[in-house]
Amino acid sequence: MLNEKQDRAMNDWLGLREKVCVVTGAASGIGRGIALAFAQAGARLVALDRDRDGCARTAEEAKGAGAAAVSFACDVTDPAAVAAAASETSNAFGRCDVLVNNAGILRPGEIATVSGADWNALMEVNLTAYLTCAQTFGRDMLARGSGALVHIASIAASEPQATSGAYSVSKAGVVMLSRQIAFEWGPRGVRSNAVSPGLVRTPMSEAFYHAPGVLERREAAVPLRRVGTPTDIADVVVFLASERARYVSGQEIVVDGGFAQTLMSHVPRPGFG
Repeated sequence: MLNEKQDRAMNDWLGLREKVCVVTGAASGIGRGIALAFAQAGARLVALDRDRDGCARTAEEAKGAGAAAVSFACDVTDPAAVAAAASETSNAFGRCDVLVNNAGILRPGEIATVSGADWNALMEVNLTAYLTCAQTFGRDMLARGSGALVHIASIAASEPQATSGAYSVSKAGVVMLSRQIAFEWGPRGVRSNAVSPGLVRTPMSEAFYHAPGVLERREAAVPLRRVGTPTDIADVVVFLASERARYVSGQEIVVDGGFAQTLMSHVPRPGFG
């Protein structure tokens, strides 16, 4: 029989109980999945999103799972709004232990014709805002000599795709930003890692699946034969934020069901079955 201390340790295998975890873009999709995964791990959740109502619903669901949770409407492209959210986080919980940079947008366009407005919007939300949030929430981590950041990138960071040039470039920037933070902040006790999802069905990508046959074709392209879910991504993010990953920093973890390993399957090989 486990004693009470051992039982608590087993139930907090990740070491996240009472940790203060801030998640941007927490109103829906991958961000919502990450926020709820932290709540289930016993963390204290701060949900941020431009969508005030969606963000509040995520926090309420987290509370339903027994977690302490608050939500704040926040446009991560506005440094003043991010600073206000950091101040509210400090007022609510006293500190920030984990930051997950997740908020993002997708605007299709080819490199030859992408407008400056669309390019700048993608960079502002998908990359510059990650830096703003890292600087703002990381200040507390650096002062205490402890903390973890996880940044949501994409397999598009290393795999170019049609009509997604600006998005791909922004996500490649996220991977390098994470590595640079790991290098500069590691000596001060702060870790940084990136997670690159593959094909994941979320509200942002839902329109793709309305076309006949898209789901089946995408499932067939993935070695594990299914499209990912927000929970698939959230489980990896929570691990990287946890004490179990205390010696992992500067890494990009691809979570794609093996999809990125299928390149050679497109090469004809006559005579080989």
